[in-house]
Amino acid sequence: MKLGYHASHEQFSPSALLKLVQKAEEAGFEAVLSSDHFHPWSNRQGESGFAWSWLGAAMQATNLEFGIVNAPGQRYHPAIIAQAVATLDEMFPKRFWIATGSGQALNENITGDKWPSKEIRNQRLKESVEVMQELWKGDYVSHYGIVKVEKAKLFTTPNHTPTVFGAALTLKTAKWLASWADGLITISKPIEELKEMVEAFRSNGGENKPMALKVQVSYSSTKEKALQGAKDQWKNNIFPSKLTSELITPEQFDDMGEKVRKEDIEKYVITGSDPQLFLDKIYAFKELGFEKIILHNVNEEQEKFIEFFGNKLRPEFQK
Repeated sequence: MKLGYHASHEQFSPSALLKLVQKAEEAGFEAVLSSDHFHPWSNRQGESGFAWSWLGAAMQATNLEFGIVNAPGQRYHPAIIAQAVATLDEMFPKRFWIATGSGQALNENITGDKWPSKEIRNQRLKESVEVMQELWKGDYVSHYGIVKVEKAKLFTTPNHTPTVFGAALTLKTAKWLASWADGLITISKPIEELKEMVEAFRSNGGENKPMALKVQVSYSSTKEKALQGAKDQWKNNIFPSKLTSELITPEQFDDMGEKVRKEDIEKYVITGSDPQLFLDKIYAFKELGFEKIILHNVNEEQEKFIEFFGNKLRPEFQK
C-alpha cells in the first residue's frame, strides 16, 4: 500500500502546491494525486492552475510517484493527453499514472461543444483510452468514431506502458470499466458502500487489477475546527455525480451548497484531530484491497496536516 497526498489545484496556487508536495515527501508520503480541472467547484476555493504545466516541475522537485485524474475527449483531444503522458514517462520512468473519467460540464463545457449524455461520454472515454494506448505503442493511429484521429504518431514514446485507471463514482460505472481499464480509482464512502464498489469492479473483469482510493479528510486541532474548515471549502462536493455533472459554473455549485450543514459534511469527510480515527479508516480501506490511498485534506491547513501525517500517522505504518 502506498499513502499519497492530494494536490488540489482548485484550492491552492501551483507555486504553493509545489512547496506542499516537497513537504509531503519529507513527511513520508509516497505518492501524489493531482486534479485536472479548468474551474474550481466553488469561488471560495478560488484557484485553477494548469496541472500539466505543474507536473513536470513537481516531478523534478521530488522523487514521488504522481497520478492525475483527467477527462479526455472534449476539452482535450486524447492524442494530446497521450503525448503529455508519454513525455512525463520518458523523463520520469515508472513514476506516472493516469486516471480517466467521463468528466463534468463544469470543466468540459468551456469548448462550446454540446455536453453529451452519460452514455455517449462513456463511449467517448473508452475510445479515447483505446486511442492513447495505441499511440503509446509508437505506431500511426487513425480512428473514426466519436473521437476522430487522422494518422497520428508519437515519436517520443513512453519508456513503459502507462497504467490507466478508470474513475468511478457509481456501481454502474465500476462494473462498466472493469473489463477495459487497468485499474479502478474511486472516492471514500462508508465501508459498506465501498465494499459494494469493490465487488462490482472485481466481479466484472477487475480481478487482480490495482485499485486506488481518494480519501477526503479534514484534520485540525479540534473536531469543530476540522468541520468548519471542511464546510468552508468542501460543502459543494458532497452531492452525487448525477446532480453535479451538468452544472457549468462555480456559482451554481455554490448555490447548491448553500444549505449544507456541518453534520452533512461528516458523512462524506473524515473529520477530527485524533490520529486513531484516521488510522482506523486507512486500515479498513487497506483491508478492502486498495493499494493506493490518497489523502486529501480538504481544509486550508495543509502544512499542519502534512506535519500531523509525518508525526502521527506515517510511523504507525513503518512498525
